[in-house]
Amino acid sequence: MRSRGWEDRPRTRPAAALLAALLLAACAAPGPREADTGPLYFPAPPELPRFVHAATLRSNRSVEPETEEERLRRRLGGAADPVVTMVKPYDVAAHGGRVYVTDTLAARVHVFDAARRRYFQFGYRLEGKLAKPLGIAVDGRGFVYVVDGRQRRVVVYDGLGLYVRALKSDELVRPSGVAVNADGSRIYVVDTGGIDSDHHGVAVFDAEGRLLRFIGGRGREPGRFNLPVDAAVGPGGALHVLDAGNFRVQVLDPEGRFLRAFGEVGDGPGQLARPRGIAVDDEGLIYVSDGSFANVQVFDPEGRLLLPLGRKAVEDGRARLALPSGLAVDEKRFLYIVDQYFAKVEVLRRLTEAEGRAAAAASN
Repeated sequence: MRSRGWEDRPRTRPAAALLAALLLAACAAPGPREADTGPLYFPAPPELPRFVHAATLRSNRSVEPETEEERLRRRLGGAADPVVTMVKPYDVAAHGGRVYVTDTLAARVHVFDAARRRYFQFGYRLEGKLAKPLGIAVDGRGFVYVVDGRQRRVVVYDGLGLYVRALKSDELVRPSGVAVNADGSRIYVVDTGGIDSDHHGVAVFDAEGRLLRFIGGRGREPGRFNLPVDAAVGPGGALHVLDAGNFRVQVLDPEGRFLRAFGEVGDGPGQLARPRGIAVDDEGLIYVSDGSFANVQVFDPEGRLLLPLGRKAVEDGRARLALPSGLAVDEKRFLYIVDQYFAKVEVLRRLTEAEGRAAAAASN
């Protein structure tokens, strides 16, 4: 599929060189039968590349390389430090060089701190203990918001995983996703509802955890939803809701008023079959993962398809996807894609126009 519409998009700022280098160095051991070499671009040259594969996050070793002492001890047959892997990752958020991944089976949040070469976990102690972490988001101050589907609440932590507070309301029936604006003054909790429920929509909380309103209800009309699963806040505070049961994305203003929608069911380019995660970058580009297509589709702010990302596969490898789920885009234009089947997070970097042209020229 040829990319469309990019020539009219503003040029992006270069990604931070240090973070890019660390992420590139952070690639974990390749998956079975992995034979890819060299840069992996989307779309592939001779088309003008727009994204390049940067890293794969699988375990603590993705950001904490084995030291010489550890390597020597292992070679001599000594006890090796344990490798901590994700069990069933679900969603991802990223800010300030830290990548936060919820794990529904491990019942905690994995943190990959590439900039500081550190891995840690949280969500397993005291009042911040999680039972079934699902959606996750981070605001511009670095506070992390995690949906606990089993406890029907959203738990708020600081950037290091220390418990801050919890948001809970009898309005929440089946919370699954969360989005937050930059200053944390509006927290949007996606309530998926159920087959026998009319409670399908978004609960809006303020910074103190007070419920302000519930947006939606079950239906196909604008501003109503059918099994919504995720949401993301875009430029200007617009709320983008992945209305999975209606196979569309609905865009609302910060107060929940309907602005526009796009999407339809199908198996063709730009259509949706099993949409699972959504992210929006600071230029308004919209990223939607699809479990049936095993890829991520990139749309412009009006819902026109630009290109697909990822490679559908039954064997693991760079940017190979089987069951993509949560998505995130950070302030440095890195795109993070959770794949539940391969228990990993793929990291792509959005290229500047100059980088893309250089990559295309180098392939000739």
